Order: sequence, then C-alpha cells, then structure tokens
Amino acid sequence: MIRFVVLAAGLCAGLQAAAQTVTNDQRTVTVARVDLKALDTLNGATTDLTLNVGETVRFGRLEITADACRIPADDPKGDAEAFLRIRDTREAEPRFSGWMFASSPALSALDHPRYDVWVVGCENG
Repeated sequence: MIRFVVLAAGLCAGLQAAAQTVTNDQRTVTVARVDLKALDTLNGATTDLTLNVGETVRFGRLEITADACRIPADDPKGDAEAFLRIRDTREAEPRFSGWMFASSPALSALDHPRYDVWVVGCENG
C-alpha cells in the first residue's frame, strides 16, 4: 500500500511539472495561419491549404479545423506545430484531434484510408 501511495504521489508530481512546463513555455510564439499539405491517395493529387487559426476548410470528405499554430520564438523558420481537428464528414467523431509537427509528420498523423494531411509551417498573416 505504501508503494502505491509513493508511486501515485510521484506520478502526480510529474504531471504537475509537465503542466507547468507547457503553461510557462516562452520558447514558442503563437501565429495566425497554418500551412498544410493534403494528399488524396486515390488519385495521388496533393493540395496546399492555408487556414487562419479558428477556420475550418474542406478537403474531399474531410473538414479540417486549425485551433492553434506555434513556431519557435528564437527561430521563426524552425519547426512548426499546429493543433488540428480533422473529421470525415460521414462520421460524428474527429479522425484526428491533436498536435501535428512539421518536422515529424509521422509522429502524430491522421489515420484515414484515403486522405493524408500534414503541417508544412506556420506564419503571421
């Protein structure tokens, strides 16, 4: 029982430290636009998409909403990360909801049999 309490306390302390790191992170800058690339694997066609934060666009049967986009404060041309919600219009729940990273598109990817979407960058506009 003591081992469980110590483990739970350690886990809570770790989660609290992680939350502080995210909320106090001054290494990134939030920007207004997200640049995406979308692929229709059925015909091999790619499309460049630019969304303002808060905007929703349609690509094929997907609705893509950009909730946030951040870039490193010390290197604006560096790795971009965007929080996206992607929903197939035939489904109620999103297929993807989370952060996508321009430098590692496979790290957090959309799981869809036909379409692929990835972050190219973020910019102020």
